[in-house]
Amino acid sequence: MIEQFFQPQFWLAALQIIWINILLSGDNAVVIALACRMLPPKQRKWGIILGAGAAVLLRVIFTVIVTQIMTLPFLKLIGGIALLWIAIKLIVPGDSHGEGNVEAGESLWRAVRIVAVADIVMSLDNVIAIAAAAKGNWTLIIFGLAISIPMIVAGAALLMALLDRFPVLVWAGAGLLGWIAGEIMIEDPAVMGWIGEAVAHRFVYWAAAAGAVFVVAVGYLMLRMRRPSAEVTDV
Repeated sequence: MIEQFFQPQFWLAALQIIWINILLSGDNAVVIALACRMLPPKQRKWGIILGAGAAVLLRVIFTVIVTQIMTLPFLKLIGGIALLWIAIKLIVPGDSHGEGNVEAGESLWRAVRIVAVADIVMSLDNVIAIAAAAKGNWTLIIFGLAISIPMIVAGAALLMALLDRFPVLVWAGAGLLGWIAGEIMIEDPAVMGWIGEAVAHRFVYWAAAAGAVFVVAVGYLMLRMRRPSAEVTDV
């Protein structure tokens, strides 16, 4: 188990998980802030810390479950398709992320409960993406999700501001998710049984590259399609 910390593949996957957390944890930080906004100042810090901790613990459990069931035929294929859509949504976000529907908690434990429930509803994208990047490695899953705590508590707002200032980072992150999606789709047991394991391993990087290109291309086309309607609305 300790040997894996000296392998470059481990740290490459860890960096992927960190980047996924950077991209997908912004909404969670907003939910925590909204849920804790009515707490007294002394309790607000604990509400943020405990809320983020509960959210990450639940995410660890759900990610481990998703990782286990993704060994079944067709589930990696389905997960890859879902991950492609998650990546495209990063480039073409909706009009509302649901933060306005988050109520404020009047007590510490009520605020923590609100955060935990909201995180369960909102974090399917995080869970699928991290499970895909970790490829069944529980150490990576726990490590990647543990570092979510400081990101969500302290760094998400700063990181989101950085992403707003440098939009190319969002495109790069979406491309990364597309790369992972293409990779896991061709590694699905059903796909490997259809095209052969040797062929799947030979074309894994081509499939990953195709996933990245697909996400960027679809995201670009969707933005181009939205732009004329936005201009009409402005007029």
